[in-house]
Amino acid sequence: MDTLVAAPGDPGFSRILIVTDAWHPQVNGVVRTLQHLADNLVATGNIVEFLTPQEFRTIPMPSYPDIRLALATPGRVGRRIEAFRPDHIHIATEGPLGLLARRHCLKRGLVFTTSYHTRFPEYVRARVPIPESWIYRRLRRFHNSGAGTLVATPSLAKELTARGFEHVRLWTRGVDTELYRPDRKPVLDLPRPIFLSVGRIAVEKNLPAFLDLDLPGSKVVVGDGPGLASMKERYPDAHFLGMHTGEDLANLYASCDVFVFPSRTDTFGIVLLEALASGLPVAAYNVTGPADVFADGIGGVLSDDLREAAIAALDIDRETARRKASTYSWAASAALFMRHVRAAHVEQSAPLPAGEAAPSY
Repeated sequence: MDTLVAAPGDPGFSRILIVTDAWHPQVNGVVRTLQHLADNLVATGNIVEFLTPQEFRTIPMPSYPDIRLALATPGRVGRRIEAFRPDHIHIATEGPLGLLARRHCLKRGLVFTTSYHTRFPEYVRARVPIPESWIYRRLRRFHNSGAGTLVATPSLAKELTARGFEHVRLWTRGVDTELYRPDRKPVLDLPRPIFLSVGRIAVEKNLPAFLDLDLPGSKVVVGDGPGLASMKERYPDAHFLGMHTGEDLANLYASCDVFVFPSRTDTFGIVLLEALASGLPVAAYNVTGPADVFADGIGGVLSDDLREAAIAALDIDRETARRKASTYSWAASAALFMRHVRAAHVEQSAPLPAGEAAPSY
């Protein structure tokens, strides 16, 4: 297991186990969220351990070989959990490890929370003809067995509650405003304005909605995924730069003029905050994620006409975008996570009177 250890004697000491089927070398919002969460939990005096596919033999996920699925057994997962002796278990994904960890927690009566990062019903439906309702039914059973389901936005919380998910709790995201900032030296020499999209290149990200737009200047795509080769062939005038992280990614953000987010299925979109911190106004559809981040109308333009939004975003100044990003931090996100953890244990040890509901979001 990957373990992050706090300095001995730090106040507020807790042992947190995070179980996730999404982990390095994957580069996506789930992995980055969990890594930032762990770093900030450790900074406030906790020990954090990860249970990930790196511990096991793996097989490629059908239709997406870059994602590896762990070949784990109930016994091995259970022994790993018991060896760490966690004060709390957070199950971040609904994959093989998440399912086995949930099974162990239910068997041993251990309190655990879950988080809902990915719209699997929509992602699966985009690939094979399986009704979304079938998958939502299984996901509802998975998450409702825990002490709380953590989600990134109010609109997603309301949607899942309407679908029968219980104890849905709001857990927002953050951004590193020291890494992502607008004063970096430009690294792109392309006709302006430069419209940027960052993310996994896969069918559920709806990238053609961006690349089909009639826009002035240049279109730049940063990311990798199973659709990269076909997108390059289909859109020879766009600039596909592959995967970039860290300083390289931050330099690319700061070199562009508008960030275009074509996805209709993301549950949040950390890239939205990275773009804002880099001084990029955002153009997106009015869907979960963008609708929550830009509910106040500051820093971005939302429209069913993505071209209209992208052109209008050019009029938003970079400082306005940057100020919007400053309202988010990973430290605040980690503190909110811990409040939900404590609440979950209190509620599990002292059930509310019949008919009284716990506050969730």
